[in-house]
Amino acid sequence: MIVTVTLNAALDVTWEVAGLRPRASHRVLAAHERAGGKGINVARVLTFLGHAPVVTGLAGGPTGRMIHDDLREAGLHSCFVSVAGESRRTVTVVSRNDGDATVFNGLGPVVTAGEWAAFVRHFASVVRGARVVVLSGSTPPGLPPDAYAVLIRAAAEAGALTVLDTSGPALTAALEAGPDVIKPNAAELTEVTGCGDPAAAVAELRRRGARTVVASAGPDGLRAVTPNRVWQAAPPLLLSGNPTGAGDACVAAIASGLAARAAWPDILREAVALSAAAVPCAVAGEVDASVYSQFRQEVRVDELSPPSSR
Repeated sequence: MIVTVTLNAALDVTWEVAGLRPRASHRVLAAHERAGGKGINVARVLTFLGHAPVVTGLAGGPTGRMIHDDLREAGLHSCFVSVAGESRRTVTVVSRNDGDATVFNGLGPVVTAGEWAAFVRHFASVVRGARVVVLSGSTPPGLPPDAYAVLIRAAAEAGALTVLDTSGPALTAALEAGPDVIKPNAAELTEVTGCGDPAAAVAELRRRGARTVVASAGPDGLRAVTPNRVWQAAPPLLLSGNPTGAGDACVAAIASGLAARAAWPDILREAVALSAAAVPCAVAGEVDASVYSQFRQEVRVDELSPPSSR
């Protein structure tokens, strides 16, 4: 079983326009509205891969009810803990001309100490029997800085591997709990470590507690630094479209591979293929099956020199 955690669930609104121009009026060519947040997007891709993930997190207010309803309609097994505050909305404006996406993220509800304590108890029961736990996205106001660290330790006590995809202070505080895999992009590497050299930044994150770092280089692919080896995986070609959901598709592939106890070259091949397959899709959480089928046969994975010891 794979469990995905979305502490700051959202109702994702995506507007497609011909081209995005500053200080101009735009006609919306298509609109999409669905439950979102990174963990929910990961769960949708896991379902595409044949898994039946358990989706949990925090949601509240009328927007929270819309999130619940959409998850139920999508056939996702969700067990969210309700909070008094209103769940957030995100707005993504996608330009059909060039595939660029502009994203507006709400902060989310203020979560009380009692609501957080209730979720921690709930989480401890949900992860019993889980093989992999995915913890994704931002944390809403009111949560303690070490929120993800608390959940990583609880998952480890239950015998589950953890995949963490967050940024900033939430990532920094979670490292001491020893997540099994983290997936930062280039900007997040620099933000958390203050180091402009990606290799040095990855080494620093491993020194702080991350066991494996899968660093995203956007269209250039992925580099995975494990305790024993370093792998580089690159797509065969670049695709235009909406890159918003590519990172979540990547995390889904990592979680699926860990659950199957696959080798890292195979995990990375799937991760790059799924990431690429998300780009042609208008909304996060979807992948293009034909692109996925093509790319998974063509992704190149190379072993590089081993990492220095921590």
